[in-house]
Amino acid sequence: MITLLLFLHLFVTLALIGTVLIQRSEGGGLGIGSSQGMGSFMSGRGTANLLTRTTSVLAGIFMLLSLTLAVLNRGASTGGGHDILAQPPAPAAVTPASPPAPAPAPTAPTATH
Repeated sequence: MITLLLFLHLFVTLALIGTVLIQRSEGGGLGIGSSQGMGSFMSGRGTANLLTRTTSVLAGIFMLLSLTLAVLNRGASTGGGHDILAQPPAPAAVTPASPPAPAPAPTAPTATH
């Protein structure tokens, strides 16, 4: 189910990016100077309203999918569901360290003539 939601999230993200990039910054819609360039498909204002509504709907779906995926994956972290507000674990009993073994004595080099 999570895989299906991830694919749906990916497609919604790409559609949202596409609709945002199609819009003109002045709100003219479709990045074209006027609606006559589109073969009178819609008026300039109607196209802008359609893209604005599409962007709003896609943004809402994006947020809903993001929250759903976050809730479904909240216990699936590699740390085993680490909660930062939970009580810290009790400290392990401290055992005294054994003293280090003595280092071997250096040997004197032998002189040969």
